[in-house]
Order: sequence, then structure tokens, then C-alpha cells
Amino acid sequence: MRKTMTGLLAGVGLMWACGTSAQAQELTIFWAEWDPANYLQELANEYEAQTGVKVTVETTPWGDFQTKAFTEFNAKGSAYDMVVGDSQWIGAASEAGHYVDLTDFFTKHNLTQVMAPATVKYYSEYPSNSKKYWSVPAEGDAVGWSYRKDWFEDPKEMEAFKAKYGYDLAPPKTWAQMRDIAEFFHRPDQKRYGIAIYTDNSYDGLVMGVENAIFSFGGELGDYQSYKVDGIINSEKNVKALELYRELYGFTPPGWAKSFFVENNQAITENLAAMSMNYFAFFPALVNEASNPNAKVTGFFANPAGPNGEQFAALGGQGISVISYSKNQEEAMKFLEWFIKDETQKRWAELGGYTASAKVLESPEFQNATPYNKAFYETMFKVKDFWATPEYAELLIQANQRIYPFVTAGQGTAKEVLDSLAADWNATFKKYGRNK
Repeated sequence: MRKTMTGLLAGVGLMWACGTSAQAQELTIFWAEWDPANYLQELANEYEAQTGVKVTVETTPWGDFQTKAFTEFNAKGSAYDMVVGDSQWIGAASEAGHYVDLTDFFTKHNLTQVMAPATVKYYSEYPSNSKKYWSVPAEGDAVGWSYRKDWFEDPKEMEAFKAKYGYDLAPPKTWAQMRDIAEFFHRPDQKRYGIAIYTDNSYDGLVMGVENAIFSFGGELGDYQSYKVDGIINSEKNVKALELYRELYGFTPPGWAKSFFVENNQAITENLAAMSMNYFAFFPALVNEASNPNAKVTGFFANPAGPNGEQFAALGGQGISVISYSKNQEEAMKFLEWFIKDETQKRWAELGGYTASAKVLESPEFQNATPYNKAFYETMFKVKDFWATPEYAELLIQANQRIYPFVTAGQGTAKEVLDSLAADWNATFKKYGRNK
């Protein structure tokens, strides 16, 4: 809840009494241009009201976010004091000395317990299991699902589904059920389709989508400590997961071979698909009647479990890091101390940010705040991520090059694709001296 103006003025007056200039510092946080950055600016304005320190959230379009950030990092520039960087950046940014080591900060504030453990592992820690931390979980995000409640709850549809598959039509608890539901609602003659999944291979869309299946089938991408990939990325579990993802593609709307978050929301808003994969960060548009005419009949669920009960989701979102070239590191650390407070994390969630605070996530107040918060809470304790090593971009390109032709065109077999990808990744890790 916002503090009263009287309280704010009293706080500022106390700072002056203690000899601290309310205009002593200005901080700049760099992030991509999207709604969460606007929410962070609102939060930062409240910090300024409390402390007198002006915090500006500078943004740039997603397309050049990484390029602009690393250009400044590599030049050892001080334009930014903090950055809300993608989880995959952490290896490259920490090994190159761009990020300030936050390990002592984590220990002092017990952040491994304050934040959902999975978010600490993937937003903050590098190398894996090293107990060295470089970012504070900031914008939690992961892949979840939206669905058309009115289609699912239609009595005739429910009766027909039960007759065909032998169980009740409801949001899927397993990937096998999701496959059945996608098949059931796939009716091209009615211009209705079963499912919308990620297929775009220009960055991480397709790979994120496939990861949801791989992780929930009990598979992994490799050993993040030894860099071993043989028998892991091309395991039988992963083969089965990739085969199912390819099968789901057969139930997508026409022209779905380059689809990501925009198209997957449109699948719901334009009456195309029964279910749609997307980042939670894009679900607010689906509960807004101005942007989704089906808002009242749109529901949400967490990524389903695989055949053996494992249930994980691909991580999105970002952590906030202090830039080592900043001239305002001490003030930046003060901002982070304020940011991680329970009341600040609660306020962050109220504004629309996706908190990673375990306490806030677990609260009934948070879980009941939106139709998708419960699924978000369930997901953020079971997220996994792609490689965070400095060469992650090469690994991602190789994954796209191998997986895309199979998923969208059925070229080769899942086993052949993953065997080839294992060879690619082995060669890349060997080139960089990782898997000695």
C-alpha cells in the first residue's frame, strides 16, 4: 500500500536531518521495452519519494536489448548502474567482469531462502551449484498455458470427449491429456484448432517450447557442471518429448511455423485454438476485455506433468544486476536492499511485476489477485533454464537448426535430431575448453 504524503515528507526530512542529501545520487536501470519495465519505473518513483534518489528505467526494444547492453559492457561504460538482464547472460557477463559479485549480498539477506529456490538457481547463480550469485531475481517469468473455458465447459463437448477418451474434459494434468485435447478440438473445417505452441526459431521461442516437454518428461539438456551432453540431450526421455512436441504441431492453426508470444495470444483472442502456450508476462492482455474479447471465458493452467509425474516449465524473466563499471555501486546496492524487502516485493506484484519472493508467491492474496497468479505460483517453484554459459548463443542457434526442420516439417527422426545436436554441442564445448 502506498505511504501517505505526510509519511513520505517525514522520511525525506529525516534524511536531511541525518546529513544525507536527498539529491545526492541518480541511478539508471537498463531493461527491454515492455510493460514490466513501466511497472519498475512506477516502483522506482516510489523509491525516489522515500529516499530522494532518482531512479530512471531506460529501455530499448527487445530486438537490440542484448546488443546495446553488451556494447556498453564491453566498452566498460558507466551509462547504466544496473541491468535487468536475461538469465542466459549471466555466464558471459560474470566471466567478463561486467557484473558485480553479489554473493555476500545474498548471504547477508538470506536470499536463497527469501526468493523461490528455482529462481535463485537460474537467475542468480553461476557457475551451476557454485553458490556464487550475480543477479537478484527481479521479473519472474515462465511458460504457462491459457485455454478457452467456454469450449471446455460446453456440455456437448464434454460428453463427446468423455465418450471418445474415457475421462472428463478439463485443463490437462499431463502432456498425454494435452495431446488428446488438442486432437479433440482440432477441426480445420470449422476453423478451430487444438493448440498453439512456440515454433519461432529466430531466438529462443522454439527451444523454450520444446524445453517444456523435455523437462516435464524428466529430461535435461546436459550436465551444467561437467558440460556432458552425450546420453542426456539425446536421451530416450528427450526423444519421446520431442516426438510429442512434433505431434502437437500437427494440431496448430495453419501457418504456425514461425509463431511466438504475439501469435499465441492471438490464438485465444481470435478464436483459433483451444489451448495456447505463452509466457505469463503476456497473460495480462488476455484478462483485459479491451485486448481480448474472450477475456471472460479465458482460463489458465500450469505446464502439465510428463509420463512419470515430473512437472517443470521453461524459465523466462530476468534478474537485476549491478554493473561493475557503475560509479554508483553503493547507491545501487541500497536500491537492491529496498527492492528485496517483503513490502516492496508485494508492491512490485501489485503494480504488475512478477515477483520471485517465496513469501509473496505463497500468499493467498497474491494467488487470488488474477486468474493466472495461482498457475504462476505453482510454476515458479519448478522452473528450469537453458545453458547460461558465455557461448549460449551458439548452443541456441545449433538447437534451432536441428530441431526446427523436424518439428515444422517432419525432417528426420527425433533420435537423429538429438544425436546430431549432441555432436554439435560437444564440438562447441570442446572449442571453448569446457568439457575437458
